[in-house]
Amino acid sequence: MDPFAGRPRRWLDGLPQPPRCLVMGVLNVTPDSFSDGGRYADVAAAVDHGVALREQGADLVDVGGESTRPGAPRVGEDEEHARVLPVVRALVGSSVPVSVDTMRASTAAAAVAAGAVLVNDVSGGLADPAMHHEVAQLGVPYVLMHWRGHSATMQQRTAYDEVVTDVATELTRQRDAAVSAGIDPGRIALDPGIGFAKNAAQNWTVLAALDRLHELGHPLLVATSRKRFLGELLARGDDLRPPRERDDATLATTALAAARGAWCVRVHTVGASADAVRVAARWGAG
Repeated sequence: MDPFAGRPRRWLDGLPQPPRCLVMGVLNVTPDSFSDGGRYADVAAAVDHGVALREQGADLVDVGGESTRPGAPRVGEDEEHARVLPVVRALVGSSVPVSVDTMRASTAAAAVAAGAVLVNDVSGGLADPAMHHEVAQLGVPYVLMHWRGHSATMQQRTAYDEVVTDVATELTRQRDAAVSAGIDPGRIALDPGIGFAKNAAQNWTVLAALDRLHELGHPLLVATSRKRFLGELLARGDDLRPPRERDDATLATTALAAARGAWCVRVHTVGASADAVRVAARWGAG
């Protein structure tokens, strides 16, 4: 029985296709990420954590060397490579399926050469004009996110006529550019960009409209883990719930996204999310 009967069931060519939502574990090898910056900047610590994420049930471990938290400065190409590539090589050597979280074509190419199986580009090709062509040449699956600008300015770009319609229109434009550059449509997943150029209310509106975004015809990745809009929801007065105390709320969004047919969720805490997506799939199967 199809657990997503009556819902969109779409997978990415070139990756496993289990009858459930995939779980992507976050591995930030950065000093300044909003939730875990500095915890895995050391290669050995990063590799140990990546292996642990896999053991906890991650289908992919997403290695990123550049923080995209609001206000974060950009990282130079050489520094990004130095952070990311040793970790990718070591994880691949430990039989961990790796995706690379990058906005740079050169980093994507080097990571895939080191064994990464997917490129996760939060800019959807807008940050680096060479990205779409490079991914087309690499022939790997590609996650294309809704994006309006770099972290330093993205929260100044939250004006929408109607947020879901505008996100869908802009994602379609980015998707069309990727396909025109030669990327196989069957290898493209879309990410609505929760927390990127969106305020809290807009994030909730987009999440409530996943069915409309499925109409774009591609698998959806949903990345809510520990983000500010959850901290705002759970705030006590003016005190936001701290990032590392948002995991239970993240788990709720994981279960709901999986039940709504998401292809993949991207999370910091993998074990509970791996359980949740299996529950969602079984519930849907009846």
